Amino acid sequence: MSKKIAVIVGSLRKGSFSRQIANNLVGLFPSEYEPEFIEIGNLPLYNEDIDTPENVPAAYTEFRKQLKDVSGVLFVTPEYNRSVPGALKNAIDVGSRPYGANMWDGKPAAIVSVSPGAISGFGSNHHLRQSLVFLNMPTLQQPEAYLGNVTNILDENGKVSDKTIGFLQSIIDAYVDLLNRY
Repeated sequence: MSKKIAVIVGSLRKGSFSRQIANNLVGLFPSEYEPEFIEIGNLPLYNEDIDTPENVPAAYTEFRKQLKDVSGVLFVTPEYNRSVPGALKNAIDVGSRPYGANMWDGKPAAIVSVSPGAISGFGSNHHLRQSLVFLNMPTLQQPEAYLGNVTNILDENGKVSDKTIGFLQSIIDAYVDLLNRY
């Protein structure tokens, strides 16, 4: 029986660097894992006034249902203003509500931050970690996964170099070890 792994990309841009890196990562999982992209761009901004038993947005319900069935979550995200993109923070909020129904709870996570700059999305990676602590998500600590200068490691088809694929494989291998502990 395969284990489903949610892959959540923080950037909504169709051809984003984060999505290209995520596409490279999903093929590196062992066969008993089933990575599945869960889209976050259709989620209305979280608002407790519309998240009531008689009025839950269908997009919230579908997102929470998708999260319920996964064994872990791989986040691949850019950095916006030294933090996570608003769409990703919104998805975290939607998945953690209503109070007492945290769909993230106990699911092992890995974070890969991506940037065309040299700082490599360090700020977004660490801001996301703060939320994951509160959500009770055991998070991969090593290897740290900051991919800077991403335009230099992706070719015109969105594939990474052989040198980089080894690093990406080390991330997935360590993440699978974490998943196996839970």
